[in-house]
Amino acid sequence: MSRYDGRSGDPGSYRDRRSESGFGGASGYGSGGVRSSSSKRDLDGVESPRKPDLDGLTPFEKNFYVESPAVAAMSEKEVEQYRERREITVEGRDVPKPVMNFRDVGLPEYVMQEITKAGFAEPTPIQAQGWPMALKGRDVIGIAETGSGKTLAYLLPAIIHVNAQPILAPGDGPIVLVLAPTRELAVQIQQEAAKFGASSRIKNTCIHGGVPKGPQIRDLQKGVEIVIATPGRLIDMLESHHTNLRRVTYLVLDEADRMLDMGFEPQIRKIVSQIRPDRQTLYWSATWPKEVEQLARKFLYNPCKVVIGSADLKANHAIRQHVEIVSENQKYNRLVKLLEDIMDGGRILIFMDTKKGCDQITRQLRMDGWPALSIHGDKSQAERDWVLSEFKAGKSPIMTATDVAARGLDVKDVKFVINYDFPGSLEDYVHRIGRTGRAGAKGTAYTFFTAANARFAKELITILEEAGQRVAPELAAMGRGAPPPPSGQLDSPPAQRHGGFRDRGRGHGSGRAWG
Repeated sequence: MSRYDGRSGDPGSYRDRRSESGFGGASGYGSGGVRSSSSKRDLDGVESPRKPDLDGLTPFEKNFYVESPAVAAMSEKEVEQYRERREITVEGRDVPKPVMNFRDVGLPEYVMQEITKAGFAEPTPIQAQGWPMALKGRDVIGIAETGSGKTLAYLLPAIIHVNAQPILAPGDGPIVLVLAPTRELAVQIQQEAAKFGASSRIKNTCIHGGVPKGPQIRDLQKGVEIVIATPGRLIDMLESHHTNLRRVTYLVLDEADRMLDMGFEPQIRKIVSQIRPDRQTLYWSATWPKEVEQLARKFLYNPCKVVIGSADLKANHAIRQHVEIVSENQKYNRLVKLLEDIMDGGRILIFMDTKKGCDQITRQLRMDGWPALSIHGDKSQAERDWVLSEFKAGKSPIMTATDVAARGLDVKDVKFVINYDFPGSLEDYVHRIGRTGRAGAKGTAYTFFTAANARFAKELITILEEAGQRVAPELAAMGRGAPPPPSGQLDSPPAQRHGGFRDRGRGHGSGRAWG
């Protein structure tokens, strides 16, 4: 039996400290549940708040980690070599050693069965270092690119955490709260939580907009241990008194950089103010800009930080990146020619900047005989779910999308990503192309780059060079401040042509290919 099996504590121990105050109150958690502003510098310039005042709060268990003999026997040199080999960088006090295989984590047998069923060979780097940190009950900052396995890096410790707490009493809110920026990401996290939590009968629900509130309210009223939520809908549920956060002892902020990009900081602060200050907080981000760092200072106490690869912005090296300089009015014809070259039945994801543009291009593609559907924020949740299911099943292998799908969209075997419009930031570029090349697979990304995007040229070149990709002469010239060439074409060899869905004799030329 695993050292994590079984629940502990008196099932009714939390019942007496439920406050009658609503969402506007802090339920006795000090100054609104936010830790003292008096702080000290701890790691990487991040200010760690001083230990909060816990008077009146019932203690809870959050340290479940027992180092295995194999891990304990690792010398400092072996640990250093392992981290270097897997591009793991750590910061903070008393950082635990990484684990090299699943058995070293000491996961419960019911969790191990799910891992075996999923076919995982060994922990990913973020899991190898993140699991010991999380299981020790430490606050964690995790910086890792999308597709790195971070969802399980926080969900498996969450399941163990839940199983060690007193069971929910009537009227109790969740024990684990996961905040995510988009509905799509929230739904995918819930799927993983359901898969790995089912064997220990841990209940979860997903709270997000775009769907009726009724089923979500019923889930909350019945009692769920894990809530995965987008900030807006969660605040709605709190203000309507359908749930509370007084039992939350394990808080996850996933895609923190994306949540800040989307303007969610006020909502995040409002939510966190309702959670007891001695909670365990895990803070996940693909990038580490100043805004993300500043938010971490507010919410984390004495954190461990783990960075996979570099904290500097970079693209997944398993993705081949091709950038072509085009003019705005050349884009559609170039898209059609590209599709003729690459279409082989594999999934192709095309990103646009606007919902209107997304619908227009999709309509034109369908008129021209291409099997395309679109997904964006103006579509109902039911329609978005249907489009995703058609795309995942390969019934509609071309999907156009706005950035609502750029993060958190986990569709296996996306073979190509096309940036029809260049995004508004390099972070979004990296996340868009990260929809391919996932879980060790190879992928390819094509990007249309116009004169209007010239301000991004220098940083884009840096990302391309870091990943060992070819930089077209026209793009290099733009990076030096030169105007774009009039031709809008690269001097590159033709791409390999594949069979596809269309009659190649319908008047579209083969076009020049990508370099």
